[in-house]
Amino acid sequence: MVRKPEKIEPITDGSFDDVVDKIVKPAPKDGNNFKYLGPVSPDYPAPPRQIPLDLGIQVERRVNGIEMGVLENGLPYLTQMGLARITGASRKTIFEITKEWEERYNNEVIGKGRNAFLKEYLFKNQYLEPTLYMELQKDGSTHYAYPDIVCMAVLEYFAFEANSPHGEAVTNYRNLARFGLQKFIYEALEYTPEDKWRYFNDRVSILKDSAPPEYFILFSETTGLAVDLINADLTVNDKTLPDISVGMAWGKFWTANSLEDEYGARIKYEHNYPSYYPQSASNPQSPWAYPDAALPLFRRWFRNEYLPTKFPRYILGKANVLKGGKLEAEQIAAMFDQKLIEG
Repeated sequence: MVRKPEKIEPITDGSFDDVVDKIVKPAPKDGNNFKYLGPVSPDYPAPPRQIPLDLGIQVERRVNGIEMGVLENGLPYLTQMGLARITGASRKTIFEITKEWEERYNNEVIGKGRNAFLKEYLFKNQYLEPTLYMELQKDGSTHYAYPDIVCMAVLEYFAFEANSPHGEAVTNYRNLARFGLQKFIYEALEYTPEDKWRYFNDRVSILKDSAPPEYFILFSETTGLAVDLINADLTVNDKTLPDISVGMAWGKFWTANSLEDEYGARIKYEHNYPSYYPQSASNPQSPWAYPDAALPLFRRWFRNEYLPTKFPRYILGKANVLKGGKLEAEQIAAMFDQKLIEG
C-alpha cells in the first residue's frame, strides 16, 4: 500500500532558480554518511531488450550534476546517471530496479516491495510500458532515458517507501513536488515546447494550390484526420502524418482495380517538405495526383476501408515515436477501430 508523504510539504514559494539551487548536488560515491552509494561502474547499461526509438534527442546536458534531456517529441527524461543522482541511489541499484520491472512485468500478483510500489504508482498514472526506460542512439552511442513519470515514481519510492529513506530523495522530492519534474527539466534546459500545429500547418502552406488543375492530391484529402488528432491533443509530426501510408494503400487499390480505365490517368506533381522534415533531403518529390472524377470514390474508400482497417495498424506501428508510447497509439487507433486493438 502506498504511504502518503504527509509530513513532507512541498515548498510553496520561490522561482525556478530557487528550486534548482535546492536540488542536491551529487553525493560522494564513498563515505560513511552515504551508505547507499557504493562504487559505481560507469558502464551499467539498462537491460538490452528494447528496440531503440526512432526519435532524436532535442537537447541533453547536465544541470547541477543531474543529466537530463528532452526528446524531439517533447518528452522530458533523466539519464540513468541522472536518476541515480536525484534519488541518492547508485547506478547499480537503478539497473536492478529496471531489470526487476521487466522480469516481473507480466506477473499477475503485484506482491510487495519496491516493484509493487512502482507498479501501483505507474499503472495508476497510465504508464503501462514493459520497460522503465527508452533506448536512444546519439552520436553512435546508446543513451538510456527514463521518462519523467518514471523518475518521479522512483524518487518517491526512495524518499518515503524504502526501508531506509534517502535524505537526498526527500529533499529533491520536496522541491520538485510543487514545481513538477517536467517543468523543471524544460526550464533547466531552456526548452520551449513546439507549437503542436507546426508540422501540419507548414505542410498545408507549402502544398497550397499545388494540385494540378482537375486533379486532387492525397495530403489535402487527409487533413481532416490530422486536425482531429491534433484537436485530441495527440502527436502529429513528420513521423505520424499518414499521407504516405494513404498514398501507398490507395495506389495499390487504384492499380488492382484498373481505375485508370474508368477515370483516366493519374499524373505526377511536384511536392516539397518543410526544411526541418527529414524527408526534405529528397526534395522535390513526385507523388501522384488523381483525376477529380475519382474523388468521390477515394473519399468512400478512405472512410470505409483505410480508416477502419489500415490506419489503426499504421499508427500502432508508430508507438515508438509517440510521446505516450503504446498507450497513445492505442488511443489514436481506438478512434477508428477498437477491434484491431483487442485482436
